[in-house]
Amino acid sequence: MENTANPLLSAGDLPPFSRISAADVAPAVDTLLDGYRQVVERLVADAGARNFEALMQPLEAQEERLGRAFSPVSHLHGVKDSPELREAYEEALEKLTEHATWLGQNRDLYEAVKAVREAPAFNALDRASRTVVEDSLRGFRLSGVALESEGRKRFAQIQTELSRLTTQFGSAVLDATDAWTRPVSDAELAGLPESARALLAQAAADAGTSGHLATLKGPVVTALLTFADDRALREVVWTAYQTRASDQGPQAGAHDNSARIGQILALRHEAARLLGFANAAEVSLADKMAGTPERVLGFLHDLARRARPVAESERETLARFARETLGIEALEPWDIAYASEKLRQSRFAFTEEDLKPWFPAEAAIAGLFEVASRLFGLRLVRREGVDVWHPEVRFFDILDADDRPLAGFYLDLYARAGKRGGAWMDVCRSRMRRGDGVQLPVAYLVCNFAPPAGGMPSLLTHDDVVTLFHEFGHGLHHMLTEVDLPSVAGIEGVEWDAVELPSQFLENYAWHRESLDLFARHWQTGEPLPQALLDKMLAARHFQAGMFLVRQLEFALFDFRLHLEYDPARGARVMELLEEVRDEVAVIRPPAWARFPHAFSHIFAGGYAAGYYSYLWAEVLAADAFSAFEDSDLFDADTGARYRREILAVGGSRPALESFIAFRGREPDPAALLRSYGLPA
Repeated sequence: MENTANPLLSAGDLPPFSRISAADVAPAVDTLLDGYRQVVERLVADAGARNFEALMQPLEAQEERLGRAFSPVSHLHGVKDSPELREAYEEALEKLTEHATWLGQNRDLYEAVKAVREAPAFNALDRASRTVVEDSLRGFRLSGVALESEGRKRFAQIQTELSRLTTQFGSAVLDATDAWTRPVSDAELAGLPESARALLAQAAADAGTSGHLATLKGPVVTALLTFADDRALREVVWTAYQTRASDQGPQAGAHDNSARIGQILALRHEAARLLGFANAAEVSLADKMAGTPERVLGFLHDLARRARPVAESERETLARFARETLGIEALEPWDIAYASEKLRQSRFAFTEEDLKPWFPAEAAIAGLFEVASRLFGLRLVRREGVDVWHPEVRFFDILDADDRPLAGFYLDLYARAGKRGGAWMDVCRSRMRRGDGVQLPVAYLVCNFAPPAGGMPSLLTHDDVVTLFHEFGHGLHHMLTEVDLPSVAGIEGVEWDAVELPSQFLENYAWHRESLDLFARHWQTGEPLPQALLDKMLAARHFQAGMFLVRQLEFALFDFRLHLEYDPARGARVMELLEEVRDEVAVIRPPAWARFPHAFSHIFAGGYAAGYYSYLWAEVLAADAFSAFEDSDLFDADTGARYRREILAVGGSRPALESFIAFRGREPDPAALLRSYGLPA
C-alpha cells in the first residue's frame, strides 16, 4: 500500500484520525473497490490461480486492505458523528454492500474457489486455510451465487436497500437520544447521590445552560430511574427513553423507525426465500452453533420454564415491598429500578453508590490489565503520541511475557454528545502476515461511562466494571489470535452464538476477591474493598436474577420469532408478536404505547438479527469455561495458557464447539448457566 494524500489510504500502522475528513471517504472507497475488482478479474482469468496461495491469499489481502480503510470511517460514525460524516458513511456503505453482493454472486470466482476445494492439495492445507475456503463457499451460497440472473439482481437490490435502512435505523436512534433534554429542578434532585447530580450538572454545562439537565444518555437515564424520588420525573424520563425513534412519546414521529422495521423484516424474508430458506431465521442459523430453529426455541423455552416462576416470585416480593414501604400501590415500569434499588438496600444494606468509591475508572483499568497479565502472561503499556479522535482516548500496546509486541488497542471510556450509546469492541486492524513480518491486530474498546465531573474522578458502578471486563474479553479474543488469515483470525469467522464466550468469561473476574483485590480501592484513602461490603455485593449478585433472565428471554424470543414467523400477507406484527412473547415470559408489562423495538439496534442496525439468543447461548459456554478455573485456581497459569491456546488463539479457524471441547475436555454443560444465575439447575 502506497503513501497517499488520502489519510484513509495511508500505509501507517494506525489510522491518522486528525487528518481524516468526510471528504476523504468516497475517493478512498472508490479507489479500493476499483482495485479489488481488477484483482478479482485477473484472478478468475488466470487458469493457474486455482490454489490457496494464488487465489485465496490475494483475496484475503484485498479484503483486509478495504477493511483497514473503512474501519476508521465506521468507527468515527459511532464515536464522533457529524452530518457530513454520516452522509459520507451511508454513501460508502451502500457501495460496499453492492461490492460485497457482486463478489458473492460472481460465478467465475465461485468456480475458482470451488476448484481450490476440490483439488487434491486442499487436504494438505492447514486448518485455518481450509476453513477460509469452506467459509468462502458458504458465503457464496448465502449471497445467491446459484440464483438465475433476475434472482441475483433482486438479491443485490435487497442487500443495498437493507444496508441503507439499517444505517438509517441506527442514526434515528442516535438522533432521538441526542434530541431530548429536560431541565431538572432542585426539588427533583431528591434521592440522587452526589455523583448523579454532578452528572446532570455536567450535562447542563455541556449544553451551555446552568443547573441540572436530564438527557437520554445511558448513565443519566440509569441514575434517574434508579435514584430519583420524584416519581413524575422518573415517568417522564422512562417515557422519553422507551419511545425513542417511534410514533409515540414526546418526540412522536420526529425520528420514527416504524416503517423501517417493517421494510427491514420484509426484505430479510424476501432475501431468505430467494436463497431457498423458509425464513430469515434459518439464514441466520446457517453459520451458527445452534443449527436449527427447533434447537434455539427449545433452548429458550426451557430456560423460560425454569426462570419464570422465580421471576414471578421476585416481582411479587418487589410489588409488596413497594406497596408497604414506598407507598407505591401499583408498580409501573418507571418504578422498577427505583423500587428494586430500595429493596436491595433494605435487604443487603448497601447500594451501587456505596460501591462506586472503590471503583475509580483508572484503578479498574489497571486491575483489568493485571488480571490479563496474570491469566495470560501479558504486559500492557500505554503508548503516547498516538493520533486519536478525542483527547480522552488512550492507546495501549500488549506485549507478551518476553516483551514481544502482540497487539494494540484504543480505549474510549466516557459518554459524550455525538457518540453512540452502549459499549462495544470493534476491529481496527486484523492480524495478517506480510512478507517476512506480521501486521499485528488493533482493537477499539468503547464504553459510555459517566465522565469525571465536579472535581471528582470517574467512579464506576460495579455494573460498569463488569461491562469493562466484558468488552476487554472481546478485545483479547481479537488481539491474542495466532491466525494470520484475517477472515478467520480473532473474532472473525467465529459462530455468532459463540462469539460472546470470551467476553462473558472475563466478566467473572469482576466478582472474586482474588481479582478485586488487584484494583478495588477507595479513590481517596486507598483502602481495599471491605470484606463486609464484598459479602453484601456477592449476596446481592443473584438479586432478581429471575427477572433479569426473563427480560433477556423476552428480547431473544421476540427477535427470533419476528424473523422465523414473518408472513408477507400479515406484515411485521411487531407489537402484536411482542405481546405474545410477553404472555409467555414477561413478569413486567409496559404500557401499550411503549416502543422498545424502535430502538432495538442490536437486531435492526447491528448483527444480531435472529441471533439475540446468542447472548444466553454463549453464557452457557462462558459459565462452563470459567468453572475450569474455579475447579483449580482463578489465576492458574496452566489453565490460562490452555484457554488462550484453545479458545483465544485459534479464532474462527475451527468450529467453536471443537475449540470448547479442546479446552474443557467435553461438550458444554447447560446447567452451568443456571448455576451462574443462582437458579436451580
